Amino acid sequence: MASLLNRFYDPVDGAVLIDGHDLRNLSLQSLSSNIALVDQETFLFNDTVKNNIRYGRPEASDEDVLSAAQQAYATDFIDALPQGYLTRIGDRGLRVSGGQRQRLCIARAILHNAPILILDEATSALDTESESMVQKALANLMKNRTTLVIAHRLSTIMNADRIVVMDQGRIIEEGTHQELLAKSGMYRKLYDMQFKDD
Repeated sequence: MASLLNRFYDPVDGAVLIDGHDLRNLSLQSLSSNIALVDQETFLFNDTVKNNIRYGRPEASDEDVLSAAQQAYATDFIDALPQGYLTRIGDRGLRVSGGQRQRLCIARAILHNAPILILDEATSALDTESESMVQKALANLMKNRTTLVIAHRLSTIMNADRIVVMDQGRIIEEGTHQELLAKSGMYRKLYDMQFKDD
């Protein structure tokens, strides 16, 4: 679904529409300017923290970068870095932790300010403490946006307006968290496995 939305390939049959417009009729530049992606594989560069956040909007002011970092709950760890926002974080961000890398990517997406957001397993590689901080940052990022969340951790999607359960490329269930729990299908099984201690 995310690949279709990004036009990594086009549907063989039917169409993908945004606000009634077939994606095939949009330029790739127009499409990419309206979509932000936060992936489990963080895409960071061997550059400064500031330039990594600013990557999606190079003309952004320092104040905009700072605001995005604040909304992503990233300012504490950035301020603790040797040169703050001017610290080079290494290839793929190897000089910061996994949770810190995710928050930098979230800050980048906040700064990009696209109306459509794709979160692809954005918390899957994090420990519980990091996940909690990243979840807060994601809540800020998702405000007033159409968000497609791809997740196996149900804590990431429980508050979604609509949950679609897929198995082997097919939609098998659809509904809210409460509706899907009541159906006692695949979603309920996943929920029981993940939250059995609760």
